[in-house]
Amino acid sequence: MQISQLDHVALHVADVDRSVAFYRDVLKLQPIPRPAFSFPGAWFRLGTHQELHLIGERQQAVVSHNRGNHYALLVDDLDAWERHLAACGAQFHPRRLRPDGAEQVFVVDPDGHYVELCTPPPR
Repeated sequence: MQISQLDHVALHVADVDRSVAFYRDVLKLQPIPRPAFSFPGAWFRLGTHQELHLIGERQQAVVSHNRGNHYALLVDDLDAWERHLAACGAQFHPRRLRPDGAEQVFVVDPDGHYVELCTPPPR
């Protein structure tokens, strides 16, 4: 018995259209087909096999922080991402260096969910 991989991350959002615009235009995620659930939402590709599932109609406050609830996306060029985030007017925190040498930038989505963009530690 084993777990093979992370399949998807699900986020509860207040406004699906606003969140779709953020994840599509700011984080550059590719939308993918979603089953016809009875509630609003949207799905995106995360890397090769993982997905992001947005679930609409959130009414409670989001509890997320760079040192708390968040998820991380491995990126290729953090300099380019910082320029892109700034050009989009996205809310993000300045780059941080982890003790292992990896670099991190935390961006905040329209609902307050923190998303980490990170590089691998140097070899």
